[in-house]
Order: sequence, then structure tokens, then C-alpha cells
Amino acid sequence: MSSVPSKGRGGFARIVAAIGYSRDGLKAAFMGEAAFRQLVALHAVLIPLAFFCPASRGERALLVAVSLLSLIVELFNSAIEAVVDRISAERHPLSKNAKDMGSAAQAVALAMVAAVWMAILLG
Repeated sequence: MSSVPSKGRGGFARIVAAIGYSRDGLKAAFMGEAAFRQLVALHAVLIPLAFFCPASRGERALLVAVSLLSLIVELFNSAIEAVVDRISAERHPLSKNAKDMGSAAQAVALAMVAAVWMAILLG
């Protein structure tokens, strides 16, 4: 058993709690982050479109995977921003770096989405 009281759950109870935390995190991101909502809208179009593209099953899986990866990166980016904002509202170079790096990670993820879609569609 962990020495941290909030980590005391085990087995099935831990799985159920983790599902609830994940649901809460997705809800917080969707309700509080315009960028996440925009990406959900984008990928709500791209993911179904992947199944109508002239592509192999593996290529379709890759199209879906890069879309989901972009959403994952945005969740991490939003989490970083939330932690930085929680620590202090004061402007600090390290806070700016953390937020800028999270944004850069999302830019790289979106460039990857575009590159994979172009590579598969243009063959």
C-alpha cells in the first residue's frame, strides 16, 4: 500500500476511480480549453474521413492514430498550462518556456497529422 492516502485504492476500485478521473479530465479540457474543442471538431471530421480514404487498413490506423496523438498532446499541453497557472500568475521566464514548449509540442503534432495525411493521400 502506498504511503500517499489518495493512492490507497487497489484492484477494481482503482480502475473505476481511474476511469472517473479520465472522464473528469476530458470534461475539464472540453469545457475549459477552446483549443481542445477545436481539435476535437477537426478530428471528428478527420477520423471518420480516414475510413473513406483509398488507403490500406494499416494506413487508416495510422491516420486515426495521429489524430488521437494530437488530442493527447493537447491534453498534456493544457495540463502544463493549468499547473503553471496554479503555481503563480506572476510572469516568469520558466513559466513562459513551459507554456511555449507545450504549444510547440502541439504544433509538431499537427504538422505530423498534416504530413501523414498528405503522404497517404498523395501516395
